[in-house]
Amino acid sequence: MVLNITCIPGDGIGPEIVSQAKKVLEAVAKKYGHEMKFTDILMGGASIDACGEPLTDEAIATAKAADAVLMGSIGGNTSTSPWYKLPPEKRPEAGLLKIRKALNLFANLRPAYLYEELSAACPLKEEISKAGFDMLIMRELTGGLYFGERKTIEEGGELKAIDTLTYSESEIRRIAIKGFEIARKRRKKVTSVDKANVLDSSRLWRKVVNEVAADYPDVTVEHMLVDNCAMQLVKDPAQFDVILTENMFGDILSDEASMVTGSIGMLSSASLNDTKFGLYEPSHGSAPDIAGQNIANPIATVLSAAMMLRYSFDLDKEADAIEGAVRQVLKDGYRTVDIYSEGMKKVSCSEMGDLLCERV
Repeated sequence: MVLNITCIPGDGIGPEIVSQAKKVLEAVAKKYGHEMKFTDILMGGASIDACGEPLTDEAIATAKAADAVLMGSIGGNTSTSPWYKLPPEKRPEAGLLKIRKALNLFANLRPAYLYEELSAACPLKEEISKAGFDMLIMRELTGGLYFGERKTIEEGGELKAIDTLTYSESEIRRIAIKGFEIARKRRKKVTSVDKANVLDSSRLWRKVVNEVAADYPDVTVEHMLVDNCAMQLVKDPAQFDVILTENMFGDILSDEASMVTGSIGMLSSASLNDTKFGLYEPSHGSAPDIAGQNIANPIATVLSAAMMLRYSFDLDKEADAIEGAVRQVLKDGYRTVDIYSEGMKKVSCSEMGDLLCERV
């Protein structure tokens, strides 16, 4: 099978971690008889430096022509980088919003899994963490407050800011269908998170999710208010399988879930449209303070590549091989600096990539 993949190395540690993910994908291709075709494009600060804007139309066209997109990280130091002296629509992160919209990436998947070997890094009490957890937060990505109309006006002699939260039935229905479909491949439970006791948008969200749930009688569905969900994530994370929610709630809850695992450097993510196409990236940022030092943790990006194989190419066996290699490397005691503890074997970014290739 030929896999046409557009890569966005991005900024900061992005080029380092993407190169390791490519290396692991090549090892998978060699073992299972596939061919990887990689094409790099610029986005974020790297694109600003080269092209004067965070994402060009030509780069979008290249991404659209691929089967999937693998991305590193975008942005820099917001207090020192000249990129952040530009207007908001010209800054690195504007490229993210532009590509999500251009590729119609409406479903964001962020797994949060506690590896037994890293359980000591979990900030929760042992009586909670010993149960382990394996959840996936599915966040609607192109609607809600982040994409609604916004303005700042002067009223009564003071400034007044207005942000608009809107959702249509079709926007909710398509993300709900994705959530139930993926729950079927997992433990068949969906927790739909909203604020239906206050917001009209959440009441519509709950109504549509219930309608979709009727088509999935094998999947258990429950509704949970967002403030309760935030509490339950630290009280009993083992209860969750798929958490389905809107854009802003998902943004906040997925960051909370990532820190419960103990290290955001281990967490992958995917953004999907209504076909098999997806954009895959680590959940962490560009870490400009350690860029170029070969000490970044590439595992989140490598696991994002595994998600790409699973969701865009239906290569479950190959994805399992990568995920198994990660578990084996951790079991063998190898750690990058961010997850290192006394008694373990500290390795560089590239060394971790080599170790993963060996275990694939």
